[in-house]
Amino acid sequence: MIGRLKGQLISNNPPDLLLDINGVGYELQAPLSTIESLPELGETVILYTHFSVREDAQTLYGFYHEKERSLFRQLIKVSGVGPKMALGILSGMEVNAFIRAVGLAETEALVRLPGVGKKTAERLVIELRGKLLETPSHVIHINGAAPKTVRHVQDEAIHALLALGYSMAEANRAIQNTPQDGGSLEQILRLALQNLARVL
Repeated sequence: MIGRLKGQLISNNPPDLLLDINGVGYELQAPLSTIESLPELGETVILYTHFSVREDAQTLYGFYHEKERSLFRQLIKVSGVGPKMALGILSGMEVNAFIRAVGLAETEALVRLPGVGKKTAERLVIELRGKLLETPSHVIHINGAAPKTVRHVQDEAIHALLALGYSMAEANRAIQNTPQDGGSLEQILRLALQNLARVL
């Protein structure tokens, strides 16, 4: 398994890249988010990689940040999402923005991504919600491996408000009026309910 490559960037023809490593040329495909971060041709670059083997092709995918590869690997596990669509998603939305969209079930934002229709957007929310966490270091941790951030606590509070029967718009508005610098779920939820009570 090839997990990382360090070599000289020889060709950059999106989405295709060519890296020279000790005289061997490695062909990779990469999302625009990675391509925008690459140095000039001839310079050294380090890419995290994912090797995909199918009946009709063997493809190596490259990512400038490990968080991109982590999300890519989660995306291709979703029913109906292949590597091509996963690259399109990473090209169309920043990783943490995607995580927030999934966490808040913002399917309208997801359907604007290349190749993503309404049903696919709904599957992304259903199958990935709760599996992707945004952290201060901007690294994806799977299945709750990272400590909860302010954003994650706010997302949980929103989910709780939705379960209580409030609309997404009401929940978002109530959370926006709570302190943005921290607090437990209970504290955030209590303040949000107070905000909602004032409106009512």
